[in-house]
Amino acid sequence: MLLREVSLRAIRSYERLDLGLDPGLVLVVGPNGVGKTNLLEAVHVGAQGFSPRTRSDAEVIRIGAEAGRIALRGERGGSPVELDVTLQLRAAKKAKLNGAPLRAAEQLRGEVAALVFTPDRLAIVKGSPVVRRAYFDRAVGRLFPARAALPVEYAAAVGQRNAALRRVGAGLSSRDALSPWTQQVAGLGAALMEARVEALARLGPPFAAHAEALGLAGAALEYQGDPAGVEELEARLDRDLERGTTSLGPHLHDAAILAADRDLRRFGSQGEQRVAVLALLLGEAELLSERAVPPLLLLDDVLSELDEGRRRTLAKRIREVGQSLVTATAAEALPGGPDQLIEVSPGVARAA
Repeated sequence: MLLREVSLRAIRSYERLDLGLDPGLVLVVGPNGVGKTNLLEAVHVGAQGFSPRTRSDAEVIRIGAEAGRIALRGERGGSPVELDVTLQLRAAKKAKLNGAPLRAAEQLRGEVAALVFTPDRLAIVKGSPVVRRAYFDRAVGRLFPARAALPVEYAAAVGQRNAALRRVGAGLSSRDALSPWTQQVAGLGAALMEARVEALARLGPPFAAHAEALGLAGAALEYQGDPAGVEELEARLDRDLERGTTSLGPHLHDAAILAADRDLRRFGSQGEQRVAVLALLLGEAELLSERAVPPLLLLDDVLSELDEGRRRTLAKRIREVGQSLVTATAAEALPGGPDQLIEVSPGVARAA
């Protein structure tokens, strides 16, 4: 999506904001604490239907207000597109696409691709396997839209099998009742694992290339986990009954993010972990740009811990993969300058 206009009403630090955006690299500058991150968060909520910082919609609404609204206007594949998200303190959020109500705000992520970097996104590399599974499952949905529902469908099947395991363990049901859920978990698990492996195979080369350009040599992605078919699940049945949970399958797998055969989760510096996350985002943005409309890149505080050479490389590469909004405390942080400069002061953002 090429974003042209952002309108906010009672969102975080902004009581009212109407902002026009140019295509290309937009740099959002201002001192710490004035609302730069709030602006990027609002754009993400408007484009994806949820905040990258919190799962509580109430936290996104401006303090003292009962509701907030985010409206984005731009272009997608040469056609006009309008996104509208309304947040309320005591009601579910609502979203519209080109004026038509959506069943759920999160459906927006299937319509518009937006990739976000915030400092806490380093958890993709240094966090637990559940964080990486969630990240790569979202990547599966963006790269293969027809398979976007697989993670949810698989999780639901595992939940049903776990419930059946507990019923059997409590003597409330027979083992025969487990068979349909075991087959469903095996089938959906195989499909999900195949999709993840394919996503990592697609992401691997551009990830490695961007990481190399940013000074991280030998970067690679490695899927970690074995298939869990019906036979394997049945072989663990006694253990699963004892614990009441399914002990095999993609819900327990991981994806290692490596550099020169080092697992960056355990043996990477924070700088290397930061570069790895940026390389992942750039790699996915490159793939999305090749197969569909380029994604919107939202990069918060991405320059502060990079040296001059890496900042220059990053600036060059983000210009090549679609429109981007980048925050910094000063315009000088971005080598070469932006296509548009947005200056932020408390509650106000305006083009310089």
